[in-house]
Amino acid sequence: MQIIAFLAISLCALQFSLREVWAEEPIFPTPNRPVAQIISAEYSDEKTRDLHHEAELVMDLLGVKPGVRVADIGAGRGYYTVRLLARVGPGAIIYATDVNADHLKELQARLESKGIGDVKLVLGSPNDPTLPPAAIDIAILAHVYHEIENPYEFMYRLHRSLALGARVGIVDLDRSTEWHGTRPSSCAVSLGHWAIAKRYSGISNRQTDIS
Repeated sequence: MQIIAFLAISLCALQFSLREVWAEEPIFPTPNRPVAQIISAEYSDEKTRDLHHEAELVMDLLGVKPGVRVADIGAGRGYYTVRLLARVGPGAIIYATDVNADHLKELQARLESKGIGDVKLVLGSPNDPTLPPAAIDIAILAHVYHEIENPYEFMYRLHRSLALGARVGIVDLDRSTEWHGTRPSSCAVSLGHWAIAKRYSGISNRQTDIS
């Protein structure tokens, strides 16, 4: 049953082809879903995740390649961070964000033990990844979307950090939020409402089963 649950991962991808600046911040709606508590710095052990090629498939779907600037949002112990480095190569710009300072310290120690110094560690807040403006080509939110208090506000603030043509990938288990997952329909509704609120006509939204 655990393996079946693991395989039921879906990825929602948004591509942003337009930028817009609002004079005033909108009033963010209250999400009609519970918020899962952060219970661990990692979703599952990395050996099991690699057995199912999780990071490889997600990076392929999002077009991660040398030269792109990537943000690993909710990085935890760095499962995606270290694999992104291997994909994009030396000198790449990679941000690893987390709301837990202890998780970032663990990640920093891991990177230092591997002699890696190319990652920018960022302490975010529950509704703001606090990334630099227009600095990200690809953002990955892996097994963290169900822990975001207000996805509308979070995506609004993330948008400021996205470059033209940026892609956002949301990876989660296909199950309800209280069981630490995100239903594809819930993901699509939340992001669809956000896109409408932002008045975008240049957003493509797709869901992919990466099991």
